[in-house]
Amino acid sequence: MSKSFRQSQSFLHTWSGMLLGWILFLVFVTGTIAFWREGMNRWMRPELARVEQPMQVLAATQRFLASKAPDAKSWFITMPTGRAPGAQTFWIPAEKKGEAPRRGRRGRRGDTQALIGADGQVATARETRGGEFFYRFHFDLHYMPVIWARWLVGIASMMMLVAILSGIVTHKKIFRDFFTLRRHKGQRSWLDGHNATAVLALPFHLMITYTGIVTLMALLMPWAVVANYTDQTKVAAHLFPAAAEVERTGRPAPLMPLTRIVADAEGRLGAPVGYIEVANPGDAAARVTVGQSPSSALSTRTPRLAYNGVSGRVVWRSPDPGGASLTAGVMVGLHAGRFADTMMRWIYFLCGVAGTLMVASGLVLWTVKRREKLPDPARPHLGFRIVDGLNVAVIGGFPFGIACFLWANRLLPVAMRGRAEWEVHSLFIAWGLALVLTLVASRRIAWTGLLAATGALLIALPVYDALATRHGLLTSLIAGDFMMAGIDTTLLVFGLGFLGVARRTALHRPTVRAARRQRAAAAVADPVLEPAE
Repeated sequence: MSKSFRQSQSFLHTWSGMLLGWILFLVFVTGTIAFWREGMNRWMRPELARVEQPMQVLAATQRFLASKAPDAKSWFITMPTGRAPGAQTFWIPAEKKGEAPRRGRRGRRGDTQALIGADGQVATARETRGGEFFYRFHFDLHYMPVIWARWLVGIASMMMLVAILSGIVTHKKIFRDFFTLRRHKGQRSWLDGHNATAVLALPFHLMITYTGIVTLMALLMPWAVVANYTDQTKVAAHLFPAAAEVERTGRPAPLMPLTRIVADAEGRLGAPVGYIEVANPGDAAARVTVGQSPSSALSTRTPRLAYNGVSGRVVWRSPDPGGASLTAGVMVGLHAGRFADTMMRWIYFLCGVAGTLMVASGLVLWTVKRREKLPDPARPHLGFRIVDGLNVAVIGGFPFGIACFLWANRLLPVAMRGRAEWEVHSLFIAWGLALVLTLVASRRIAWTGLLAATGALLIALPVYDALATRHGLLTSLIAGDFMMAGIDTTLLVFGLGFLGVARRTALHRPTVRAARRQRAAAAVADPVLEPAE
């Protein structure tokens, strides 16, 4: 090799980050928002009050289920917390003899669901995907088969890991350059910004990329399972052991108050409970399984307890996970950040913002660097125009779509049929309009228009909330509801940021280097003198 090892990594760094860079941008944006998934679930249901007494909400949930589905096959309840909008519950009706199993949404059998609010009543909030949309989009994308999406995200994540490692090798002065930020220097300024956002959260970028690949390991690298399990259905039993199922006896028996079982379980586990599953409620064979909340431990493989639902006696405890299972649980826990308190979540969030800027600046840097090398920067070739246009459509268009998605949550009729789906549709409709703008307008107009529109929409949201909802910024601060106040404040900050970038973009006037002008003039005068690139 004529080049040094460091120089040889430049090509790898450039193209591993470039080929699926737009997918990585989408993954980083939605993953960063998903760190506040519970808060977004509340924010997108402004009718709901904050949960102050979780045990009272749980008791009300049990009363609701006992009257609504007393003979169900099972109940499932997520434990209400101050972060969540209430107790989310669904139940699976008992299967009647001779009746084929009914398949419900996401593979559940004929399930129905409800949300019990802070007042103990069934919440009549607007239908929305809430923060769950960003969480699922982060690895499932949308409008495409889940397996295809996860393969695409997995491959993009592996390329991201290669780009990070090769970038560390390529930029030998990367840590020194972190403290250097030269403004109005064209390509040099973009490289300084790219280096700064990369180094600022480098440990986070390495961790979040590697652990993201680990979450998809069974899909990307299934060979260990294939080699060790002839019956692959046993894998889940080994990774997620559960108590033996019990059959309904047909003898009615009152179910013990779930609040007492949860209080006992939290004493035994030494941590809060995250979910409750009740099998055969109202029967003598009722069984209650509780799982420790993932927010209380680094690993997502948290212990579980099973109780006799009538006597309240512990009948089963999950075995301690093995080394491999515990390692996987810790990796997934690090990636999801569910263990994090408020301060740590902000660190995750800000590092995610840095990662988003790192990817975006890298994509823009590709065009900035190559535009200066074009024989005629005003008339670039087709490949350059495609990359440049995709940068505008994705980096400028996707945040605009998210802003429209949030506004759809506020403006679509509450009783609208398929409302949650149309919130999502509005994001992609707006994103499609951004793509059209990119095709018909100049790059300056497209960049400036999309950034300015996104900033204006984000700033207007807290204003609308203060006028039309019960969770305005000032109201939330007075009530001590810092989750809702934090979301509105973040929207204001990001809105101002987008407007600031739009202003800089509108005022920017690219400079043509003297050497480039001279070479261009020489090429026009005598094409033979045109230098080889």
